[in-house]
Amino acid sequence: MQTLQTLKTAFLAIFLLSILAFTASASYTVQNLNVTMALRSNTSAQVSEVLKITVSNVSVNQYTTNRDAFNLTLSDWQKFLGPMLVQHIINPNESLYNFKLFPGPLTLQDGQGTANVIMTYTVPNVTTVSEISPRQFLYKFNPKVLNFAHGVSGEVLTQNTTFTIIAPPSAIIESAYPAPDLPPYATLSDYKNISSVSWLFGEPFSKFSFTFLMQQSIQAEVASFFGSVYNILGIFTYVIIAAAVVLFIVYTYYRASR
Repeated sequence: MQTLQTLKTAFLAIFLLSILAFTASASYTVQNLNVTMALRSNTSAQVSEVLKITVSNVSVNQYTTNRDAFNLTLSDWQKFLGPMLVQHIINPNESLYNFKLFPGPLTLQDGQGTANVIMTYTVPNVTTVSEISPRQFLYKFNPKVLNFAHGVSGEVLTQNTTFTIIAPPSAIIESAYPAPDLPPYATLSDYKNISSVSWLFGEPFSKFSFTFLMQQSIQAEVASFFGSVYNILGIFTYVIIAAAVVLFIVYTYYRASR
C-alpha cells in the first residue's frame, strides 16, 4: 500500500516537472490587462482581472496541457506567463478571499492562439466610511491597496493595462484623481450620471484618490438602530420590543373601550 502511494507521488512529481520543463521554451505574449474593481457598501471590493495572452503555434498544445492540469497553482501560472499575472489590489493588513483562477480556452487564428486568463477575488476594507450628515455617508478609497508598477514618483499604471472602478448601486461618485480617461466626460465635475470610470496605462497613481457618496434608506437606518441596540442589550432587546407592543395593544384597547 505504501509502495503504491509512493509510486503515485513520484508519477505526479514527474508530471509536474515535465510541464515546467516544456514551459521553459513556451512562447506566451501578454497583449493587455484589464483590472475591474467593483466597490461595495460594506467597504470591500470584488476584483476581476483579465489577462489577454497570445500563444505561438508551437506552444498551443502545451497551453492546453497546462490548462487541463487542474492542480497547477497561481505560482505555476506566474512562471508560465510572467509578472503581470499577479493580484493588483491587495490590502497589506487583510487577506483576500474567494480567489479563483480561470485559464480560458484558446481561440486559434493565423497559426497562433489567443486566450484570456481570468482571476477573481474579494479584498476587504479597501474604503473607509464616515457619516457626514443624517443618513449620508462618504466613502474614501485607500490607495495603499493598489499594486501596479512602482515608478520613481510612486505608483503608476502598468503598461497595456486598463483600471476600472465601479461604484456601488445608487452611489454618487464625488471625486476621482487623476482625471479618468474613460468616459471622456468624466473629467467634468458632475459625476451624477456615471457609475464607473477607467484609467489607461501610464497614468501616475502616486496621489490617487476616489470618493463616493451613499444615502442610507430610512428602513436601513431603523434596522441599523435596532442592530446597535441589540449589540448593547442582547436578548433583552426582544423583551423590550415585546413589552412595547403589549403596552401599545393595552393602550389601544383602553382607548377603544371608553
